[in-house]
Amino acid sequence: METSQTIVPQRLKKGATIGLITPAGVITPEKLHSTKQLLHSLGYETYHTQNVLLKRGYLAGTDKEKLDDLHLMFKKDEVDAIMCVRGGYGTMRLLPYIDYGLIRKNPKILIGYSDITALIQAIHKKTGLVGFHGVVGTSAFTEYTIQNFFDILTNPEGSKTIRSFPPRPDSVEAYLPYVLNEGKAKGRLIGGNLALLASLMGTPYEPDFEDKIVFIEDIDEAPYRIDRMLTQLLLSGKLQKAAGIVLGVFNACDLDRENLSPENSLSLKEVINDRLSSLNMPIMYGFSFGHIQNQAIFPVGINAEIDTDSFTIRLLEPTVL
Repeated sequence: METSQTIVPQRLKKGATIGLITPAGVITPEKLHSTKQLLHSLGYETYHTQNVLLKRGYLAGTDKEKLDDLHLMFKKDEVDAIMCVRGGYGTMRLLPYIDYGLIRKNPKILIGYSDITALIQAIHKKTGLVGFHGVVGTSAFTEYTIQNFFDILTNPEGSKTIRSFPPRPDSVEAYLPYVLNEGKAKGRLIGGNLALLASLMGTPYEPDFEDKIVFIEDIDEAPYRIDRMLTQLLLSGKLQKAAGIVLGVFNACDLDRENLSPENSLSLKEVINDRLSSLNMPIMYGFSFGHIQNQAIFPVGINAEIDTDSFTIRLLEPTVL
């Protein structure tokens, strides 16, 4: 069952308990320890089960063990919010077995990015719960990231403007922002990692791009793979229906890869322009989110406005209560 109702979760208060889960890839005890130290330094308590450190090949335990953790965190009254410690791979495997009714009855902040795109997208589609595409526990948590973390997750005020972190002038081209199509547009935020968005197409969990502000990022993909995944979204006939598109920093997706050169490959910028510039909507590239140090937090399902002139995303309603 899908829902058209939007559920905004309670804000993260000082001293709140954040439940830590690993629905995708494996983490080390050291990574868990550093995540807990970081969150404690920000004024929060943490909770996790032994499942958080499980390992099954490239997966952090069996699907059932991951589901048990996910359901427990939503069910447990003492847990106020849920953070994924890392991405990796494996989240999509869980989607058919999630108890969406349980989550709808116990709405909480859920935050992560990369492979966690699948979890945030599926839960939002099936329950209406606003999810947060931003950091995982192992993220860098720079000053910019922490400011966005507090502003989006703890501040219930209605209107907020997310400004992109300005890159250094000597940054590689993938970090340099530019506008493909100028303009302003309004719509609910939807999106995440390109590979996951493409993989969800044709499933019951595919994103609905119509009249939405779509945000997209990826890492470590050759330009032809970015081309293929963007083409898949276009072939679905759905990306064309978006109100606007904001692209993050596509880290390590350009010609700075082994055996790639202008003689045998289009550049990342050429691919993006080739695939997207003909769309009749505002589009900008290089916003600070994705697999980079300075990370904006995007609330999936919240009404927002993209403005290419100011290179901002303005949130038009509260992200938390």
